[in-house]
Amino acid sequence: MVITTTASDPEEHLHNTFASRYVRASLPRFRMWDKSIPREAAYQIISDELMLDGNPRLNLASFVTTWMEPECDSLIMSSLNKNYVDMDEYPVTTELQNRCVNMIAHLFHAPVGENEAAVGVSTVGSSEAIMLAGLAFKRKWQAKRKAQGKPCDKPNIVTGANVQVCWEKFARYFEVELKEVNLKEGHYIMDPVKAVNMVDENTICVAAILGSTLTGEFEDVKLLNELLTKKNKETGWETPIHVDAASGGFIAPFLYPDLEWDFRLPLVKSINVSGHKYGLVYAGVGWVVWRSKDDLPEELIFHINYLGSDQPTFTLNFSKGASQIIAQYYQFIRLGFEGYKNIMENCMENTRVLKQGIEKMGRFEIVSKDVGVPLLAFALKDSSNGHTVYEISGSLRRFGWIIPAYSMPPDAEHVAVLRIVIREDFSQSLAERLISDIEKVLKEMDASPGRVSPEEKQKVGEQCGQKSARETEEEVTRQWRRFVDGRKTGGVC
Repeated sequence: MVITTTASDPEEHLHNTFASRYVRASLPRFRMWDKSIPREAAYQIISDELMLDGNPRLNLASFVTTWMEPECDSLIMSSLNKNYVDMDEYPVTTELQNRCVNMIAHLFHAPVGENEAAVGVSTVGSSEAIMLAGLAFKRKWQAKRKAQGKPCDKPNIVTGANVQVCWEKFARYFEVELKEVNLKEGHYIMDPVKAVNMVDENTICVAAILGSTLTGEFEDVKLLNELLTKKNKETGWETPIHVDAASGGFIAPFLYPDLEWDFRLPLVKSINVSGHKYGLVYAGVGWVVWRSKDDLPEELIFHINYLGSDQPTFTLNFSKGASQIIAQYYQFIRLGFEGYKNIMENCMENTRVLKQGIEKMGRFEIVSKDVGVPLLAFALKDSSNGHTVYEISGSLRRFGWIIPAYSMPPDAEHVAVLRIVIREDFSQSLAERLISDIEKVLKEMDASPGRVSPEEKQKVGEQCGQKSARETEEEVTRQWRRFVDGRKTGGVC
């Protein structure tokens, strides 16, 4: 959520052309108006402004679902006025959530038996799910340390430098040190060997990513489990694993059923997944599942009864719309295993079509892998002409495409890539059109001087003490990023 700064000029006004049919006076932009206006005028004012937003279907930066069937849209609209937390008033919605948790637990091979039962909750997304899972790990670690008479004031989590920002938020908000395994060129996911070497007695868990946002790759959770099991035996620790399957949790079971990354591995104690990504639901729903009740400390569960019967809850927020939970259940029963498998296979096929088109241009190096989340990350082979991936990203906006350009985390900052996420609503026709538009942008770039001229590049080299050609390219890339960032609207997301 973006942090908004209060405007210094509250008297600034909105001037709306079509709304003049209903309202002659302009409206204050940052202050509530004294009067009411007709509903038609309010609708038209907002509709006109929203026309300037990007087209969600062409937003290839996002993993979040942008299309659902009309029947599901209807279910969502009919349940917008339901507050999920009112479990006693909406018992059927609660039952649907319970069914979803069970379906996900079975999909992730949670052990279910006479003395075993996985537990889980719905969240507003994987960010909240990760916060809850992290809190559970922290409390269990603290309780164990206290029982041993040891200090418990310096917990840490080991991750790769490729983790999503929500892990940094958890670490900062809940006072946990984040120990990151740096990346290297050509290897943009966490190295399990390096990760386990960083584990110490204060490590509350190791977080593995099933579907890196940078390249879509799956981290080797099985190897991590083997190495960590060995270290636990040697040290007497019980360091567990959490799998952040926000993007890959609804892909791996259908495309790579033999891949062992989930509760089949003994040290995996919790998994989060985003229903609003490849779970195929609009933004607003995530899930977290624990291997057993013992992995979720009872002290974190609140029991309330002022809405009716006893209601156990474990959330960071209280009120939450029920519509996305209902939509998730719709997708589960509507598609089934076969339907999800078909959709994920189609996404991967469209990714291959796009990859072939990008490779034929001969200008890009493919950074992403064939196994993982259906996305394509690629870098320019040569930026010596002063053109960069940031310029390509900006130019594609003219055609309506929203494609991000970014540099890799430490120690691979010099690698800058474009990333295209393939969702269910991205067809081969759109892939062909995108390829054509990228070719147009490249031709325009070839016909124009680079934003960073050879003279400027030489100057940069001199300022850097006659650095190598590669180091000079890195500095040029940093200069271009500063230029692009300077044109963006500030905010924290």
